[in-house]
Amino acid sequence: MKLEKLLEHVTYELLQGSLDTEVSDLAYDSRKIQPGMLFVAIAGTVVDGHKFIPDVVEKGASVLVVEREIPLPDPAVTVVRVDNGRAALSLMSQAYFDYPAKKMISIGITGTKGKSTTTYMVRDIIEKSGKTCGIVGTIGVAIAGKVTPTEHTTPESYDLQKYFQDMVEAGCEYMVMEVSSQGIKMDRVAGMSFDYGVFTNITPDHIGPNEHADFAEYLQCKSRLFQMCKVGIVNRDDPHWQEIVKDATCEIRTYGVEDADMTATAIEHVNNNGDLSMKFHANGLLEGDVIVGLPGRFNIYNGMCAACVGALLGMPQDIILHALEHVEVRGRVENVPTGRGFSVLIDFAHNGISTESVLKTLRGYNPGRIIAIFGCGGNRSKLRRYEMGEAVGNLAELAIVTSDNPRTEDVMDIIEDIKVGLAKTKGEYVVIPDRQEAVNYAVDHAQDGDMIILLGKGHEEYQEINGVKHHYSEREAVQNALARLK
Repeated sequence: MKLEKLLEHVTYELLQGSLDTEVSDLAYDSRKIQPGMLFVAIAGTVVDGHKFIPDVVEKGASVLVVEREIPLPDPAVTVVRVDNGRAALSLMSQAYFDYPAKKMISIGITGTKGKSTTTYMVRDIIEKSGKTCGIVGTIGVAIAGKVTPTEHTTPESYDLQKYFQDMVEAGCEYMVMEVSSQGIKMDRVAGMSFDYGVFTNITPDHIGPNEHADFAEYLQCKSRLFQMCKVGIVNRDDPHWQEIVKDATCEIRTYGVEDADMTATAIEHVNNNGDLSMKFHANGLLEGDVIVGLPGRFNIYNGMCAACVGALLGMPQDIILHALEHVEVRGRVENVPTGRGFSVLIDFAHNGISTESVLKTLRGYNPGRIIAIFGCGGNRSKLRRYEMGEAVGNLAELAIVTSDNPRTEDVMDIIEDIKVGLAKTKGEYVVIPDRQEAVNYAVDHAQDGDMIILLGKGHEEYQEINGVKHHYSEREAVQNALARLK
């Protein structure tokens, strides 16, 4: 592809060479450069890609896209300067793959909580209507039944556009993705336009080094989605919803308990022999009784949100209702059958607010005891540790404090921070650093009517320790613990 075509929506300055230069592929990682490729030098927060320019030129890069003036290399290499390398990479990647997202109906979902669950609910509604839909999000990229793990909730722009191309080639008519605040801030979706943009909720999170400077920036990043879509679907019960849509350029539709385009009344917790779900009566865009096959009041909101999307997409109401009743989302209050008198659930909650929310959800089903197994990730804000410790201490009868991706920190240092939060409560706790042993302990001591909740790992299949990801699965850990009982 000629460079001029790649740059058709990019503001740039040609410093050297020709726009007729042929480009075989794009890369933002110098290690992936091969002869004829274009290299985007990005001045990141940790690594400055400009320092790798001599290396990529030696490897045969035909084009350099830079963010500042550089000593010009061999005249055979074309050099283009842009103000923002990340945004340029997104725009060029869309051109390189021939704008694949525009070949599908696209739905982007942002919010602190509920993105993954709502994404899968929407996908199920679409596919149960006989259509094909790809997913991009925390759980990975799902195309035609195959799930590919990803490093980021919203992948880097080149990878994202490649996934969209894969979806188109697989025959996907729809695409639904989680649009993280970091993905927006880092321009991974720069230049994209969604048919539908969705806002679930917002609470303080992802604030700290290498994330967001403060809550105001976090909110502002999420709000930008509503300048990138045709129709916005917004949770009107969130206290910040008006700030989210203040600068919106799209049509806005809302859902909430009252005074919205879709409302929910007669909300019930349903426990059918340990199978937990929620029920409500919908009014507005959808009319009638709705069962959401996942526990918790927050899943009323996720269900309303997905139903709004389905209704606006024109999906039949009976299909929407069936999809919501039978939805399964890995690692989101996921039930693990035990064959015994106690329940085991797995959830991705990894901060104080989401932990409090899921534990209050379980409390709504009147369990004998709640036994919570949790840790906190290393190299992240210590506030999460204090807040999770306090939430579990207040809402669970027994806390089992263990490991959860300590990364480069000592797990015992993280546990000491968690204990600061626990100390503010009267909750009982034990410390078992090995997570499998922690699960064993919970299962060994569970009684009829108890609910064991494994917090923090969710869908993840690893423990990250000292920069190395070791295989670990919550489901396997539970199965191992249950097998010991037999």
